[in-house]
Amino acid sequence: MGVFTCTLADITSPVAPARLFQAFTIDNHNLMPKVVPQFVKSIDFVQGDSTAVGCVKQINFPADAPFTYVKNRVDEIDASKYYLKYTCIEGDAFPDTVEYAVYEDTFEQTETGSRCKMVAHYHLKGDSVMKEEDVAPAKEGIQKMFKAVEEHLIANPQLYA
Repeated sequence: MGVFTCTLADITSPVAPARLFQAFTIDNHNLMPKVVPQFVKSIDFVQGDSTAVGCVKQINFPADAPFTYVKNRVDEIDASKYYLKYTCIEGDAFPDTVEYAVYEDTFEQTETGSRCKMVAHYHLKGDSVMKEEDVAPAKEGIQKMFKAVEEHLIANPQLYA
């Protein structure tokens, strides 16, 4: 089994990393369906009742999306460093060549706000191969979702302040 590693996002933002981390990680189950319903229909806790190590969240996609759901398990979380590592353990969003995926999200302080970086480690089945162009749609979706959440946070400065 090979592993294909790529950067899905490397985005700078005027929003503070603490607010972005809260929006994208801790409270995503409440915020995402409201702010980006075109990407996320709902997020439910399958195991655990908060975003902590071992919790599993199921992300349900809208009816017109190309897939229906994914389940993500939190492997590591460090709120003081704005770091999250999680594994996509189930769902129909991956091609048949992917066994599972591990993601690492970091939100770093910059002089003008923050830098968000999302790295994916796709664990491939057998001799399967993955290329950068295979993840292009995911990168595009992440960019759009990030921009929408960023605009929402800018328009609502009290949120997660």
